[in-house]
Amino acid sequence: MSFLFCTKQKQNPPQPSPDITAFPKRIVKIFSEDGMGKVVEIPANMTARDLCQLLVYKSHCVDDNSWALVEHHPLLGLERCLEDHELVVQVQASMNSDGRFLFRKNYAKYEFFRNPLTFFPEHMVAWCQETNHAILPSQLLQNFLATNSCPEIQGHLYMKEVGRKSWKKVYMFLRRSGLYCSTKGTSKEPRHLQLLADLEDSNIFTVITGKKQHGAPTDYGFCIKPNKSRGDMKELRMLCAEDEQSRSCWMTAFRIFKYGIVLYQNYKIPQQRKTLLSHFSAPVRSVSENSLVAMDFSGRIGRVIDNPVEAQSAAMEEGHAWRVRDARLFVTFIHIAQLWFHGRITREESHRIVHQQGQVDGLFLLRVSQSNPKAFVLTLCHHQKIKHFQILPCEEDGQGFFSLDDGATKFTDLIQLVEFYQLNRGVLPCKLKHPCTVVAL
Repeated sequence: MSFLFCTKQKQNPPQPSPDITAFPKRIVKIFSEDGMGKVVEIPANMTARDLCQLLVYKSHCVDDNSWALVEHHPLLGLERCLEDHELVVQVQASMNSDGRFLFRKNYAKYEFFRNPLTFFPEHMVAWCQETNHAILPSQLLQNFLATNSCPEIQGHLYMKEVGRKSWKKVYMFLRRSGLYCSTKGTSKEPRHLQLLADLEDSNIFTVITGKKQHGAPTDYGFCIKPNKSRGDMKELRMLCAEDEQSRSCWMTAFRIFKYGIVLYQNYKIPQQRKTLLSHFSAPVRSVSENSLVAMDFSGRIGRVIDNPVEAQSAAMEEGHAWRVRDARLFVTFIHIAQLWFHGRITREESHRIVHQQGQVDGLFLLRVSQSNPKAFVLTLCHHQKIKHFQILPCEEDGQGFFSLDDGATKFTDLIQLVEFYQLNRGVLPCKLKHPCTVVAL
């Protein structure tokens, strides 16, 4: 028998709200990770979230609410993800001539709402240290979001001295009113505090070329850039943390102190939309599944298979027959089209991609091994650390398999391997959860 699943309906593009269409149009150029650009005409009041949804539709991506618009400054070595509510045209107007927008995954954008204790270690939050009992995650978030509370992030940071190449280790405090450094040890007395940056008129950026371009003492640099700055290095506050967790804590607290409850609203909007849509659609089937019908072409003319049991049986039979018929070709090439497969990239390049897409637990990609051309490597993030696991080919009774635990668990292809470890941790520190994805616009 020969079967085919055919498209039944076409998804409509996202429609702008009526108030958006009343605004004049602007031209914005968006770049993908491969350096290719796409010119898009957008309303002047289109937000970063709306533009991401438009690009998701045009690029045929999966809309999982993890896409972000990135403000990138290659000459300064800085970048930041725009908040969902920010107006794209306004941000573009404040950018330097070398600045550009990138369309990229960012799984960590709202991860601090799900795992706040990971982002805010107790030794860095003054309120936690002043409280004798354990802090609940909900209490921690409420304290940061409530306008009548006074949370504070504290700790040592390296700061680049203005107009010089040297860096100085200083004790700093981040409050709603701004970023301060102590001129006398760890003293919090007002006479010892110096204001370094006002949060309201600044944005915080990740420094992506810290050691090479700025001579930073560690790889965990970030920068506070005034909104009115046109790229003058003397106007930038270049800072550097000891580790990734500390950097994440400072940068996340900056965003919360600046935007407050608006960030939480941005986080909840996709979930509310998903809940609303679930009332109007069958929860057991996705949009892509609803757009397919099973066809039987075994006879002289094709027919639609209406019986769901027969359709499922036909799909399994056809899939098994195709796998057996083209087993060798299947094993060799089937993974190439997967979003998580990145081909022949270096170890350093895999680190860069994982860093850019959020460094959350379960973020992963597969690549060809540099040391063994017949093997592959699973690159996985766990507790903000990147680990590599070699996937080796093995043979049993003349049939080839893949395994990353010395043959204890074998898979006929890499897709089976990934699907298994998405459901089972096995020898890995955590399950595979978020595939590193690069799309072409």
